[in-house]
Formats: sequence, C-alpha cells, structure tokens
Amino acid sequence: MKLVIFDCDGTLVDSQHMIVAAMTKAYGAHGIPLPGREVLLSVIGLSLIEAFTKLGEGRDQFPAESLANHYRDAFHAMRGPGAPVEPLYPGAADTIAELAQRGDVVLGIATGKSQRGVRLVLGHHRLLDHFITIKTADDAPSKPDPGMVLAAMRDAGVDAKNTIVVGDTVYDIAMARAAGASGVGVTWGYHPRAALEGAGALAVIDRFANLVPALQRIWAT
Repeated sequence: MKLVIFDCDGTLVDSQHMIVAAMTKAYGAHGIPLPGREVLLSVIGLSLIEAFTKLGEGRDQFPAESLANHYRDAFHAMRGPGAPVEPLYPGAADTIAELAQRGDVVLGIATGKSQRGVRLVLGHHRLLDHFITIKTADDAPSKPDPGMVLAAMRDAGVDAKNTIVVGDTVYDIAMARAAGASGVGVTWGYHPRAALEGAGALAVIDRFANLVPALQRIWAT
C-alpha cells in the first residue's frame, strides 16, 4: 500500500487572497507595517505562530502570538454564512478522485490549517471522504517538523519508503524528508521550482494532470 499526503493551501486550494487579507487585518490591529505580498506568501505552510515569528525575525518583542490570534479572528469572520470558500486549483478534484479509486493507494492531508478549517474546505468541495488521515497544526508541531507525516503513516499503516508528500513549499519537502518519506513539489503555489528542487523534491510538476505520471515514475524505481 502507498500513502500520498497532500498539503492544502497552495497545493489543493488557492487561498492566497484570504490569507493576505487576514494578515493585513492582523498587522493593522497592531499598527505594524505590513510586509510585501511576496514576503507574506513565503511563510504560507508554516503554522500561524511560526509564520508570524519568521515574519518578525530580528525584531525584539515581536507579537507573533497576538498576531496569530487576530489572524484567526479575521479568517473566521471571512467564513460567515454565504462567504466564498477557497477554490480548488484546476485538476485537483479529478486527480484526487483518480488516486482514491486505486486499490493500492490511500490519501492523507498534512497542513498548517486547523482541523476545522481544512475539513470545512474539503467538505465544501466534496473531497473529505477521500482522505483516511488528516493532520494539522492542531495535532503536531509546525512544518518542517516530521510529526504530521509520521502520524499520518501510523494512521495509514504505511512505511516511509511508500509515502510521498505533495506540496508547494520547501517546508513540505523538508517535512517529508525528515520523516524518511519522499516529496513532490508543485509550482502553482508559493515557492518556486528552484527552491523545491533545492529542498530535495524527487519531482516538480506544473499542473495536476502531471501528478499521477510523476508518482508512477517514482513508484517504479
């Protein structure tokens, strides 16, 4: 049996507008100048406190925890009744369905989102039932710590050599490698191809249609 673990933000769903909007409100609540958009997007994938801590590197008494709390409040406010839900990237639903239909593959999630947030998104897009294990910032340390991948492998009963993490950031690839698993990078998210390759991704793909062929090549080696 093989386990494929997906990141969520930047890999399955395009959440950048909501994330930047919530970060803008969090910084505004503290009267702190907002970093540039590329800087904000570069920390997506980390858990909230770790992301704000990285954004505040070099600044004394930077209020990372308070910023994280304001971010959560802002994000939850954007999820009111009738509010839009983060859209899937093109091809995501078809690829998940294709993999889920295979008898030799099970699927998981490892994300910096909360359990509540990721289940809402996956449920909205009718993908939730395809995943046998979902690990989040509620369950384990932030990426690139391997805790989420190790826990997902235990849930699935699959060892590291048969586990692949699919993600858009170097944190995903580093998390996979720290757990003894392999990583596949995607270029439609928040980190560029060169960074993903430099982090040790076995393959880097430019569209979802290329994922299953890439997995097949890795599994054949």
